[in-house]
Amino acid sequence: MGTLNSTLSSLLSSINQEISAKEQQKIRDSIVSSIYSCAEEISRKAAHHKIDRRFELDQKIDNIITSRMFGIPIMLALLGVILWLTIAGANYPSQLLANSLFWFEGQLTGFFVMVNAPDWLHGVLVLGMYRGLAWVVSVMLPPMAIFFPLFTLLEDLGYLPRVAFILDRYFKKACAHGKQALTMCMGFGCNAAGVISCRIIESPRERLIAVLTNVFVPCNGRFPTLISLSMIFIGGLGAAAYSTAVATAVVVLLILLGVGITLLISWLLSKTVLRGEPSFFTLELPPYRKPQLGRILIRSLLDRTIFVLMRAIVVAAPAGAITWILANTYIGDLSIIAHLAGWLDPFAFLLGLDGIILLAFILGLPANEIVLPIMIMSYLSAGAMLELDSLTALRTLLIDNGWTWLTALSTMLFSLLHFPCGTTLLTIYKETKSLKWTAFAALMPLGTAVIVTFAIAQLAFLLGLV
Repeated sequence: MGTLNSTLSSLLSSINQEISAKEQQKIRDSIVSSIYSCAEEISRKAAHHKIDRRFELDQKIDNIITSRMFGIPIMLALLGVILWLTIAGANYPSQLLANSLFWFEGQLTGFFVMVNAPDWLHGVLVLGMYRGLAWVVSVMLPPMAIFFPLFTLLEDLGYLPRVAFILDRYFKKACAHGKQALTMCMGFGCNAAGVISCRIIESPRERLIAVLTNVFVPCNGRFPTLISLSMIFIGGLGAAAYSTAVATAVVVLLILLGVGITLLISWLLSKTVLRGEPSFFTLELPPYRKPQLGRILIRSLLDRTIFVLMRAIVVAAPAGAITWILANTYIGDLSIIAHLAGWLDPFAFLLGLDGIILLAFILGLPANEIVLPIMIMSYLSAGAMLELDSLTALRTLLIDNGWTWLTALSTMLFSLLHFPCGTTLLTIYKETKSLKWTAFAALMPLGTAVIVTFAIAQLAFLLGLV
């Protein structure tokens, strides 16, 4: 008997080794499909006719929404609508909030003058720290307050599991987890929130891949830079009536590029430092349900928006103070910012940038929202972060400082691919409890941005396009 058991065990082991991972997955999917088909048949016989009709309606909707022909176009259209509502809807509240915060800055300045405070103290605390905070809050809060409720609405309706279902095969080919599609979508609102949402991935290896690659989808802090530059340098190439549409198309292409790089880097990580096969998971599509608005507002505003904003404030406050100090401390005839920009200029030129642009990204590490104001401040040799009153004025300033279409394209690509902001890095450290992976999360996308911009810039120089 013992010999028989040993022989059977050896035979089963041999058969198991000969079955490929793909065949195992097919067998597993077949078993799971049979189980669900049987369960559906039982529930269909036992359920009330009204419930049966509702189930059939859900099935008809899913046949369209999750189909190979319509699934991705519908998903992209919904994402486009959410982004458009976020960008367009945030303009007025952002301006209103900025006016209120900068009005209060004037009151603070009046107080410092009244108490005869030193100019340097007013500069560090008001023009540096407070103005940096005001910029981050006014640019970051309104888009998040719109994006997260809309995103949570789709989640509550039951659509987001369908997104994971649609994109699962692409992430599986990249040796990543299908649920990474959901964490990636969350990153459009804020990469820090996207990193937190990676908790839904059970596998530690695949969760880490999702955490490390979430930065490649642009958050709301990077959209102002992407939209402004695409409007100025690319939207203007066509007829004036279509400039907005052209600029929008460019931003959408950049988003798709970010998704493509997310899949590529996920695959590279799974084949190198995070080797392993993608884990299997069975995704049960929940029924469509009526959203609960109260729960949506609480979850999106308190759990996501306020939580992320508080972390952003913590890292943005010192950044504003440091930027002011660097802009107002002179060595010879030049400020420290001018010296640093000049030192970075030769390397930045190889990437299609200049020293001021590269320095603005470095100083904007705490929050992407302050990159463009730092750039403007440095070009104008001003002592504090500034914002120009129109895109025409910004275009004139940039062209006067040597910008070309290549500079704009390289800046947009660098903005899309570069290191995460300080808030996201802090969140990555809290989620991974590892300085090693936090440092990797900063250096890996930076290396990607350098390689991509260097390749494009050198190709443009080689072909004589600039």
